[in-house]
Amino acid sequence: MSAPISFKKILAAAALAAAALALSLPVNVYGDPPPWAPAHGWRKKNDPYYTGYSGKRWNRDYGVVQGSCNREAVGAVVGGVVGGAVGSQVGKGSGRQVAIVLGTVAGAVIGTQIGRDLDNADRACMGHALELAGDNRRVRWSNPDTGTTYLLTPVRGFARVGHPCREFNLRATHSGRSETGKGRACQTGDGTWQLIG
Repeated sequence: MSAPISFKKILAAAALAAAALALSLPVNVYGDPPPWAPAHGWRKKNDPYYTGYSGKRWNRDYGVVQGSCNREAVGAVVGGVVGGAVGSQVGKGSGRQVAIVLGTVAGAVIGTQIGRDLDNADRACMGHALELAGDNRRVRWSNPDTGTTYLLTPVRGFARVGHPCREFNLRATHSGRSETGKGRACQTGDGTWQLIG
C-alpha cells in the first residue's frame, strides 16, 4: 500500500501546475506605442509635413532642420528662375515646394561681391532656413560654382504689419576670407521672404 498523499502536497502540485500554465500562455505585446504615450518621433512618422515659421506646411525640409541645406535638391526645384521672385510652388508635382528670398538679399546684407554671388539655389536655401530653422539654429550650405560657404542663423522673430519676420546673421566664406552681416526679412507671400530695412 502506498502512503496517503497529504493535502499540502496536492496544494503544492496544483500551484506548480497553475504556474506552468500561466508561463506557457502568450503575453499581450503592443506593436505600436499606446496613443496616450507616443514614442519619440511618432508625430513626425505620421505627419509628413514640416511646419514653417509662418505656419505654412512644407513637404520637404531639404536638410534645414538638421542644420544644412541640400543646395542641389533645392536647385533642382527652383531651376532657372531669374531673380528669385517666385512663390513656394516652384516646379511641378507634389513635394516640390521651397521657400525663397526675393532678390539679392545677401548682397544688400553683406555688401560685397561674396554676397552678390548668390544664385537662385542660394536664395532658396536662405528662404527655407528662415522658414524652418529655429532661433539660433545655424544652417550651412556651399555653392560649388563660386566656392562660397554660407552660414545663416535666424536670431529672433517679430511681426511687421501682420507679416511674420525674422532677424538673421549671415556669414559668407570664400577663399579663406569670411564676411558677416545682419539682416531682417519678412514673409511677403506664400513662401517668399523680402529683405527689409
